[in-house]
Amino acid sequence: MSAGNPPVTLRPMTEHDLSMLHEWLNRPHIARWWGGDEARPTLAEVRAQYAPQVLAEASVTPYIAMLGEEPIGYAQSYVAMGSGDGWWEDETDPGVRGIDQSLRSESLLDKGLGTQLVRAMVALLFADPQVTKIQTDPSPENARAIRCYEKAGFVQVKTVTTPDGPAVYMVQTREAFERASGRPA
Repeated sequence: MSAGNPPVTLRPMTEHDLSMLHEWLNRPHIARWWGGDEARPTLAEVRAQYAPQVLAEASVTPYIAMLGEEPIGYAQSYVAMGSGDGWWEDETDPGVRGIDQSLRSESLLDKGLGTQLVRAMVALLFADPQVTKIQTDPSPENARAIRCYEKAGFVQVKTVTTPDGPAVYMVQTREAFERASGRPA
C-alpha cells in the first residue's frame, strides 16, 4: 500500500458485523487456515460462535480491522491461560494473550496490511499493563503468516501440537515490544 493510505486500526466487533464475518470465513483463502473447507460455517454457526457476548464468556475479544472507513479483516485476542479444549494447558501466566486474524480478501494480501493489522493488535494489547506476552500459532505451512508475524516483531520459539494440528509457536514479549518502540522497559 502506498504511504498515502490511512493506518490499519481496530474497532470492537458488534452483532451487526456477524453476517459480514460469515461471508469472510467462507472465502477460500480464509477457510484454508481456519478449519478447512469442511469447517466453513453457516450464518447460524457464526452467530452462535462469534457473537461478542459468546466470545466474552470465553475471554475472547473480537475486532474488525479497518483501513480508514473500510472493514478489511477480522482479529481476535484471547487470554491463553485456561482457554480450554486442549489449548495452552501448560500456560500459567494470566497476562499472556493469543491472537488470530485474517484479511477479508485475497486482493489485500502481500501489501503489508497484515503486518499493520498485527502491529495495531500488539500495540492495543500492550497498552494494558497486565499483558506480559502475546503469542500466535500459525500453521508451519503458512509461510505468509509466519513472515507477517516476524515483520511485526514476533519470534519463532518452537513447533507445537495444538488441537488443530502442528503450529509454529511465536511470541512477542512486552520487553521486546518496548525495546522496538523505543520505550523504557
